[in-house]
Amino acid sequence: MSKLAFIGLGVMGFPMAGHLVARGGHEVTVYNRSRAKAEAWVSKHGGRMAETPAKAAEGASIVFSCVGDDPDLREVTLGASGAFQKMAKGAIFVDHTTASAKLARELAAEAKKRGFEFLDAPVSGGQAGAENGQLTVMVGGDPAAFERAKPVISHFAKAVTLMGGSGAGQLTKMVNQICIAGLLEGLSEGLNFALKAGLDAKLALDVISKGAAQSWQMENRGKTMVDDKFDFGFAVDWMRKDLRICFETAKENGAQLPVTQLVAGYYDDVSKTGGGRWDTSSLIRRLRRA
Repeated sequence: MSKLAFIGLGVMGFPMAGHLVARGGHEVTVYNRSRAKAEAWVSKHGGRMAETPAKAAEGASIVFSCVGDDPDLREVTLGASGAFQKMAKGAIFVDHTTASAKLARELAAEAKKRGFEFLDAPVSGGQAGAENGQLTVMVGGDPAAFERAKPVISHFAKAVTLMGGSGAGQLTKMVNQICIAGLLEGLSEGLNFALKAGLDAKLALDVISKGAAQSWQMENRGKTMVDDKFDFGFAVDWMRKDLRICFETAKENGAQLPVTQLVAGYYDDVSKTGGGRWDTSSLIRRLRRA
């Protein structure tokens, strides 16, 4: 059993932190900006609640975080009450936020100066993956720190892979989001076409999912897209944030993202019509309402 901390108890972090107790039997201290969520977590899983990220991190061998964006991550790490103020020498900070590779490298360098390690470890698998402990985790950072952290991360993951040095985890997550954006637009157009053509769209899904068109999005979102249900999953506004990070990075490395730029504009449209909290598969609503 290790003494751990988890910072950020949103739809992903809440169940992830829970698995550290339920599956790993670890002693976990949690921090959340909204105190009510931290209280709810402690009521369900035990452990204890800290008033600041720094107090949560004090004495922990591994500190996890899963927050919203670069500014949030910077605040819970480098802020006046940030975790970096109290990290123990030789400890590891594992960040599951989808953030920029630039910030990941900055935090890794700062951690080294202070005598501990930082791993950027964004996840894929959505809310269901977090709840079921079946996330895919892509990691950047020191190999020795990765090997120490991997067994603990595995309590809420089905795959944990070191992608390279600091920032490589975040870059891999960008690849993931770029691919998902294009897949969901293609799936939306295909299903809308099926509906316009008078086909049984769910039967069509069942048939084509056994062939080359098969994908995770098709298997897990196809039927709910036909049913026009989007009150779950990964929110449109979070995808917009992720794609913004992709575009900023593409400007630096020269990558061309023409289809992703197009789909990002479609997500902007969905958000403007009140769909910022809908699942990313809600792209089809643009087409069905046209």
